[in-house]
Amino acid sequence: MNKGESSLETLGRFPLLTAAGLARLRRLQEHPHAPRYNHQGVDRLSAAGLARVRAFEAALGSAVRGWRPGEPPAWLDDFVDFCFREVPAYRAYGPRPPRLEDIPTSEREELSRAPWEFVPDSAPLAGLTVFQTSGVTGHPLNILTHPETLAHYLPLLRAALARHGVALEDAGDEADDYTALAVVSDQATTYTYAATSSYLHGAGLIKLNLRATDWRDPDDRARFLDDCRPAVISGDPVALATLADLPLAWRPRALVSTSMALLPGLAARLRERFGCPVIDIYSMNETGPIAARGPVGDGWEVLSHRLYVEILDDDGAPCPPGTRGEVVVSGGFNPYLPLLRYRTGDQAVLDLSRPGQAVLRDLEGRSPVVFHAADGRRVNNIDVTAALKPLALAQFALHQAADGGLRLRVRGAVDEAALRTALAGVFGTDVTLITEPLDADDKVRQYSVEAADDV
Repeated sequence: MNKGESSLETLGRFPLLTAAGLARLRRLQEHPHAPRYNHQGVDRLSAAGLARVRAFEAALGSAVRGWRPGEPPAWLDDFVDFCFREVPAYRAYGPRPPRLEDIPTSEREELSRAPWEFVPDSAPLAGLTVFQTSGVTGHPLNILTHPETLAHYLPLLRAALARHGVALEDAGDEADDYTALAVVSDQATTYTYAATSSYLHGAGLIKLNLRATDWRDPDDRARFLDDCRPAVISGDPVALATLADLPLAWRPRALVSTSMALLPGLAARLRERFGCPVIDIYSMNETGPIAARGPVGDGWEVLSHRLYVEILDDDGAPCPPGTRGEVVVSGGFNPYLPLLRYRTGDQAVLDLSRPGQAVLRDLEGRSPVVFHAADGRRVNNIDVTAALKPLALAQFALHQAADGGLRLRVRGAVDEAALRTALAGVFGTDVTLITEPLDADDKVRQYSVEAADDV
């Protein structure tokens, strides 16, 4: 326990805490190489809430995650009725249109302006919490959520791992020192804590910042992880690249990349460094995990049986099969945020050719940005991503000035010659390229173009 914290206070944060779970929690909190935790871990799942999460997991394991083109899954019709009956933001549309595609889309700006308008009238408010997040869209969010909602992430993570033959729990994982998951960051400031998960039978969970300043001794980062031996380590590509540079002896069962685009070059480096699968999960704070890369192929498999995906063009019309457009989702598992035709701002192609499994292909974050090559040709940012794929870049941001010059900011060590060769193949050898370190501590807009009238 934290010094000065009573057993009753600990049990208040972990109502289903067992003796074994308490032992794991104490070990993580009082470990001689632990970081300077700045937050208290919580797992406020009740017994009834845990039962509901396990019911979700059972349904997830037996239900299909796909549909036929033009034939939405059966649950969606009742869900739309619920939204128009119970949710103020959707009731404001007026009577429910007969066709799904006639329902207006929603977006982050609306959610940012009035998150309470998306809470169903019948949703009980006991246990409601607020999660604050920001991104690159210019609309910070206060997401209304619940301990049960947060616990739903774990069945979806388990489903993604299972496609790669990896288990969060296995034989022998009942030991008092078992840690199921470490979530790592590399940021100037972020919450760090130790916790246990009643869903995982009291297994340990840790949230760590790999910045040396968060630790009493920078060498404690590797010492702590080597001793805790988390089964799975999750983080964004920046944090995972930092992890790969530590003198870590421990080999987790899998690495999970989230939050930012993971380039294949970095994924290959991580697989070689740790000798385990590297799983790229497409996720949003509003939706939770949407899809995960499978063990074969180049697509992201939709994870939840309660999430419907559409692909829309710039005018909001459904794209023909095989056509790239914006990812729009309906459904979700957050009772305080039922999503109805929510625009993600991300681009992909929806592949429904696999029975019972929807797949997103050519996934690219945010709307396409059009650059111009030295000879005036239009260059889609997708072409830039493709050119940089072989390079082990943790994070980068490319900006084109009004005069056509390029400014590329890169985090971490990089092969400058390979970088210039890759971009010259896209933009031509006559384009001006300036490379600089990327020191941002938060997400950055990956691609941007300065219009001539912006100067």
